[in-house]
Amino acid sequence: MQILNKSEVFHAKRACLVIEDNKFDQKRISHALDHPGQKMEAYFSNTLQEAREMLEKYEFHMILLNNNLPDGMGADFALELANDPKHRKKPVVLFSDWPSPFMWDKARQAGVCFILPKAEFHLDHVQQAMDQAKRRLH
Repeated sequence: MQILNKSEVFHAKRACLVIEDNKFDQKRISHALDHPGQKMEAYFSNTLQEAREMLEKYEFHMILLNNNLPDGMGADFALELANDPKHRKKPVVLFSDWPSPFMWDKARQAGVCFILPKAEFHLDHVQQAMDQAKRRLH
């Protein structure tokens, strides 16, 4: 996990908040985001509460979100973000190894860009989600 200073501003690279509690999956996602020419810096949160605190302090350009977390469901958090004027335009990609119809419905309501099994995540999804977010702003 990257440690951020309160005064740190994300200028050189776009910042991505990855909300994932599994260390193996954190490394896999970090590896997928680590490509030459890619300008997305990953910062990790293990819980939804930690993610809320990070979102209050720092500006992130997109959110990669596991659906199953120790303190709640990612789809519920996606709805929370969609109802927050500060975060509703941020692109969200939701991962789930155990999708349910309820998760899909909440994710659609929240405007999640992609719902993926973790194993299918790759850098193209990040770029596509950012492109979708840009179109939403216009």
